[in-house]
Amino acid sequence: MADGKIKRRAMARHGSKYFGSRIARLIFASNLAGLAILIIGAMVLNEMRAGFVVSKKQDLVAQAQIFTSLLGDDATTPAPSLDVEAARQTIVRLNLPERVRARIYLPDGDLVGDSFYLSERVDVDALRPLQEPSSFAKMGAELSEWAGKTFGPIMPRRSSEALRAQSFEQEFDIAVKGKEAASQRFSDRGQRVISVSMPIQRVSAVVGVLTLESNDIDEIIRAERAALVPFIGVAVLVAFITSFLLTLGIARPLRRLSLAADRIRAGSSDGIDIPSLTTRRDEIGNLAASMQSMTEALLERIEANEQFAADVAHELKNPLTSIRSAVETAERVQDDPVASDRLRQVIAQDVKRLDRLITDISNASRLEAEMTRVPNEQMDIAGFVQDVVRTYDAFADEEDAVTVQFRDDTMGARLLVRGREGPLGQVVRNLIDNARSFSPDGGVVMVRVDQSNDGPQTIARICVEDNGPGIPDDKLETIFSRFYTDRPKGTAFGNNSGLGLSIVKQIIATHRGKVWAENRDEGGARFIVDLPAI
Repeated sequence: MADGKIKRRAMARHGSKYFGSRIARLIFASNLAGLAILIIGAMVLNEMRAGFVVSKKQDLVAQAQIFTSLLGDDATTPAPSLDVEAARQTIVRLNLPERVRARIYLPDGDLVGDSFYLSERVDVDALRPLQEPSSFAKMGAELSEWAGKTFGPIMPRRSSEALRAQSFEQEFDIAVKGKEAASQRFSDRGQRVISVSMPIQRVSAVVGVLTLESNDIDEIIRAERAALVPFIGVAVLVAFITSFLLTLGIARPLRRLSLAADRIRAGSSDGIDIPSLTTRRDEIGNLAASMQSMTEALLERIEANEQFAADVAHELKNPLTSIRSAVETAERVQDDPVASDRLRQVIAQDVKRLDRLITDISNASRLEAEMTRVPNEQMDIAGFVQDVVRTYDAFADEEDAVTVQFRDDTMGARLLVRGREGPLGQVVRNLIDNARSFSPDGGVVMVRVDQSNDGPQTIARICVEDNGPGIPDDKLETIFSRFYTDRPKGTAFGNNSGLGLSIVKQIIATHRGKVWAENRDEGGARFIVDLPAI
């Protein structure tokens, strides 16, 4: 069940990479939200500005058409030519808006009338004091210039298409040829103006040019900037809120995990107990669950190592105690050759037992590291087991030797499993050696490979059978414990360390398989290993 949970978490982590990640979507959405508001606001204001410029131009064109028609009727002579005095009187009679200025030019470019002077209007705008621009203003200007160059190609161009930036001379040259001209430029006082020039005609002859200018664009721009302030405020507020939420949703949980890990490292806690994080359905929850599972696995490993160390100390102490007793007794029976010889045999057997114990303990300790270093590969399990069995053919010629036979019950099916040759070979050899040690002289150990099913999963089954005394029913599970040994009668002392079956169980568990023992009806024991087939 634990393995299933780990696999589901791994699948969830693999399925939520990149933009499928919930936290990634949250980070991207929150960071782009404020920028999106500013971009939308800027685009909306730019559209408003473009629309207003177009409307202003159309309004000036409509006024200029009316005024030139009026001037063509009242201020021209049949010559044809422009009646300068009548033209001036006509400008005076026009009710022009405060921010609109009208000028009349002769075809040669001479100014003959200006509404600002003829109406005796005085511009009372206060001049701003001269001062050095602040660093903030300079930075804003540079940022504005950069933004214009960067985003200019993708921003709407309705205003630039409606009015081109050109000089008055260029505009006048177009109008004096009988065409309508419009442009935007800066006046002699530095004000941005929209200008429309229209020819004054007598029949088809151009007798003069009327120019209308509107200089309220700067006020419009200032109003637009003021209108952008709420958008900026909302963007800042959204950025603050999202930053706060990210802090609550990501930074604080990670901090809690860090503190929990520090507590475990310092030994003040035995596990990561943060249920509010492990229930989250995102990467933080996956991380918390993985850290909790990792901590539990590490604690289990530590406990297992402590238990293993205690078992090793106990198993090593028994032969050492026996050797010490034999040495002390040998000093007292030096004059008895028979007793001395028997004590030497005891010492030799205990030394052999110690050697076997140390070898098996070393193999068991290296097993886990080897399992992580050696990669998995596809294996034909029947052929692999048969190759291992063939290594025992050399023992068949010995007198009263236990023979090992192989049988393939898969009917030629090529069962493939994914595993590591070294550890799986050790599993088969440990089971065969265990069966041979319990078999009588001249007995037979049968190794079979069969095929089974566990629901939809195909199973490769390895059976190792002997015709020995069997296993007590209450020991069928205990025999897989570390250092458990029930040495059969007649077996040489020191040949069993009690680690063989424990190693088998550990290797099979890492291959996601199962191993168990049972007694045969006809006598003897049967060990069964199930491995998932590809």
